[in-house]
Amino acid sequence: MRLPRLIHSTAFLAATLAFGVVPATAAVRAPQLGIGSFDQLAQPLPLPYDTTADADRAVAEARQRAIAQHKLLLIDLGGNWCPDCRILAGTIETPKLKAFVDDHYEVVTVDIGRFDKNGQIAARYGINGRLKGVPSLLVVEPRSNHLINEGHTAALADARHMTPQALADWLASWLG
Repeated sequence: MRLPRLIHSTAFLAATLAFGVVPATAAVRAPQLGIGSFDQLAQPLPLPYDTTADADRAVAEARQRAIAQHKLLLIDLGGNWCPDCRILAGTIETPKLKAFVDDHYEVVTVDIGRFDKNGQIAARYGINGRLKGVPSLLVVEPRSNHLINEGHTAALADARHMTPQALADWLASWLG
């Protein structure tokens, strides 16, 4: 279930998720991570973006894997300079969330430089111009190549002010 268009601000989403609320129609629940703070993540936080990767090829290959494995495609647009991107990557690497994400998503990370690289990836999904924030996550149905989370792609751009569980809940909310 998508949130009503009038209620799509990052602040609303962060507040909603911080209290463990996910859309009522979510068929899949996020695992309970059992960590209350990002301070509990393995350090140093990951540097998830390959600055030399061919983004077009990486996304195309990930899409094909997602189709073959009956998963959603999760395109993570960001940069290694971004603390919120690194927090998200570190949270996804926690054992329970990694297993969950691996079961439901084919993840591909795309380096956007300083908002000056790989803009064509976001543009393919109707996001033109500068991203509203990073990480920007595109949840894509790979067979149709349709963006599922339109209007909510930058919802985790303030990840450091959320909780690890809220990040997990957001990822699960698109699976219903």
